[in-house]
Amino acid sequence: MQELDTHTFRLAVAQFDRAAEAMQLDPNLRERLKLPQRSLIVSLPVRMDDGRVEVFTGYRVQHDSSRGPCKGGIRYHQDVSLGEVSALAMWMTWKCALAGLPYGGAKGGIQVSPKKLSPAELQRLTRRYAAEIFPLIGPDKDVPAPDVGTDAQVMSWIMDTYSQQVGYAVPGVVTGKPLSLGGSLGREEATGRGVVYVTLEALRHLKLSIENSTVAIQGFGNVGSHTALIMQQEGARVVAISDVTGGIYNAKGLDIPELIRRYRNSGQSLADTKMGEFITNEELLQLDCTVLVPAALSEQITETNADRLRCRILSEGANGPTTLEADRILVEKGIFIIPDILANSGGVIVSYFEWVQDLQRFFWSASDIQQRLHNIITSAFHRTLQFSNERRTSMRMAALMSGIDQVAQAHLQRGLYP
Repeated sequence: MQELDTHTFRLAVAQFDRAAEAMQLDPNLRERLKLPQRSLIVSLPVRMDDGRVEVFTGYRVQHDSSRGPCKGGIRYHQDVSLGEVSALAMWMTWKCALAGLPYGGAKGGIQVSPKKLSPAELQRLTRRYAAEIFPLIGPDKDVPAPDVGTDAQVMSWIMDTYSQQVGYAVPGVVTGKPLSLGGSLGREEATGRGVVYVTLEALRHLKLSIENSTVAIQGFGNVGSHTALIMQQEGARVVAISDVTGGIYNAKGLDIPELIRRYRNSGQSLADTKMGEFITNEELLQLDCTVLVPAALSEQITETNADRLRCRILSEGANGPTTLEADRILVEKGIFIIPDILANSGGVIVSYFEWVQDLQRFFWSASDIQQRLHNIITSAFHRTLQFSNERRTSMRMAALMSGIDQVAQAHLQRGLYP
């Protein structure tokens, strides 16, 4: 399918092919799992504030539902495509299986620059999108969540649109909602907290002290900012942060709470905060540090810059930040990689908690959620590490093979219909 032929989708399939080859996966299953189970492309006519009608393109892709309802975010970005969404849905399948969650992977998105829309236009676009994907979603079918360019308010509009269609409130149709609509404590910082939990386990495994560790983070959105804040609370020194405009570096460590206050509340760029010397995103990736966290967009670490990385641990907060060619270079350099489907799974784990709470109409405390998240994600880390050691393979291949195996077993046990 030509529409799927994007860099990101090719990366996801190449990773899958390599893992499938190593585990000698049934050839019939290999072909089935390369492509999404279901893909929907929708045209979204929206009346703009000036009265004209603009048509946007939206997507919802369900990669696999053999283990339960599909789960995955919705992103609003000008570069959203069927190929990108399909790759992200595939990674979500392996991520959920690796964590032991009863979900398959999905992803959705709209090709739009959300900052160019007024709040009213954004709401009309969201509600039209929710109405178009209505046949696919539901608490027992497919449960969306926030992603790049979307937030709790967007999830509220989707939940309300769905609820209006069925005639009663259905909080469990989406996760990442406000607390007043059945959201969960701990959801906003869940992905960043998960990154920190697995990074701490990696530091212990490598016998490195958290107090003597330095951290550089590419990306200062939801994942990057919470990772930075919690890493600092745990005792690490966060020396560099960046966003799309570039970053700042301070060898003595950045004051993350103050940086967040200036960056979020005053609208300053990172460079405008004057809290460190300006560096480019490329320079940040090449800093001498204990932990590097790519928490921005995919394919940031490639064969052209991988050899210049000087971190000890690469903890992937973003989806697909490292290409296959770069992977080989990093392994040869002895960099310990915590792959994306493990490192950033905290978001979907706490989304799972939110969904369970909505279905039960019974809500948990923040400490309960943090403890349950810690238990699930650190258990997944140690299972992956043990698999990696036993099979003498990389952490990425160990994570992929473990997740793929869970999905393959579900397919083999269910059989082929009809």
